[in-house]
Amino acid sequence: MYVNHLRLEHYRNYETLTLNHFGNVNLLIGRNAQGKTNLLESLFVLALTKSHRTTKDKELIAFGSDHAVIGAEVEKKYGTLNLELRLSQQGKRAKLNGLEQRKLSDFIGALNVVMFAPEDLEIVKGTPGIRRRFLDMEIGQVQPSYLFHLQQYQKVLVQRNNLLKQAFGAGPEMGTMLEIWNEQLAEHGVKIIKRRKQFIRKLQKWAEQIHEGITGGLEKLELSYLPSFGEAEEEDEAVLMEQFMIKLSQMKEQEIRRGMTLSGPHRDDLAFHINGNEAQVYGSQGQQRTTALSLKLAEIELIHEEIGEYPILLLDDVLSELDPYRQTQLIETFQSKVQTFITATGIESINAGRLQDASIFHVNEGQVIS
Repeated sequence: MYVNHLRLEHYRNYETLTLNHFGNVNLLIGRNAQGKTNLLESLFVLALTKSHRTTKDKELIAFGSDHAVIGAEVEKKYGTLNLELRLSQQGKRAKLNGLEQRKLSDFIGALNVVMFAPEDLEIVKGTPGIRRRFLDMEIGQVQPSYLFHLQQYQKVLVQRNNLLKQAFGAGPEMGTMLEIWNEQLAEHGVKIIKRRKQFIRKLQKWAEQIHEGITGGLEKLELSYLPSFGEAEEEDEAVLMEQFMIKLSQMKEQEIRRGMTLSGPHRDDLAFHINGNEAQVYGSQGQQRTTALSLKLAEIELIHEEIGEYPILLLDDVLSELDPYRQTQLIETFQSKVQTFITATGIESINAGRLQDASIFHVNEGQVIS
């Protein structure tokens, strides 16, 4: 997978921008707040139709404009695709080779990216919500149907929570309504849980191997899914459905008192253990950083395994955050096999001697000079 061309219109601090002649490794050099991260973000948004930095699409549109456009030509093993995503107050419109896509899920997956940014350390030491978002974004790239079930689950969850707020002291008809929402919640919820478990199992295979290599065999990394009900290993949908319905029945009175749904994939978590110890609690900052690095490198291999080609790698000001050894490990992983875009404040912060034939772009106040 290779980006040949990138076009921006009214995106963040870029009024209009066209970039060509990308290489295997592309360095975006400039001072802070000049637009380097915006360029990486635009590729991420084009891949997933949402930003890793904000949930508000209007923040992606340049001040004073009513829309933003991201376009790119992407070379894939089966041919070249022209992608375009238009953002406006009315929503998002996506085109593949000039044809508008009826659903965004039909567009997601045309471009695959792995983003590694300093805030990714929060995947290890942050809140469960950050880890669930990590799972949802990455699974959605390789299994767009996952996003459909996630969206449906969230819609049902809102309706069920609204009903629970009204249910305290209500009559038997409220119980009937709750049963209907329970079935719909479980129907989509078990598909989310099953695919998360499958993804984590595959990610574990790659992350364990990579982490062991980075640490010289001194550390073993283990990933484990922490569901809010049932067994972590169970993947049979019929069994999960039964377990989910039983759990909802058990939690009914407590949920009515609190007015919210207390079980389901929106309450699940992902745990990391290094040599048997929980990395979030007992891991040093270096161990947590290595875990995050191992996860990102594992993502690259997992996507390759799933779709048959490597994704685009986006490194947002992370090389300077890594010590020389980890920096070298990362560079040697992507060198020559993954097209990579790297932001940095200066070339001196990067072990440039390890980079071969890097293309350099200088970014200054929304202008890019190659």
